[in-house]
Amino acid sequence: MNDLDRYHAAAHAMQSGVAAEHAQGSQDGSPKHLRVGVNASMADHAGLVTLLIEKGIFTREEYTKAIADSMECEKERYEEHLKTKYGLNVRLV
Repeated sequence: MNDLDRYHAAAHAMQSGVAAEHAQGSQDGSPKHLRVGVNASMADHAGLVTLLIEKGIFTREEYTKAIADSMECEKERYEEHLKTKYGLNVRLV
């Protein structure tokens, strides 16, 4: 699996963890506020990454690997959180 596929798989799994929390009644954000925050964060992040790649600080491939690694860590945090909360072994996919 390449780094971009790893990132997408881990992001989907993390979303499954958020969905599990919401299914149990979590109200950690309204749709409007979440969407505005996500869009702003994505735009800021994309601008920063573009600048750093253009300046030769890192390559697109290095960036893709780093975000895949980070998203897999986020997925693992959700798995551990849900395991602790519900007392079940959780594997998010």
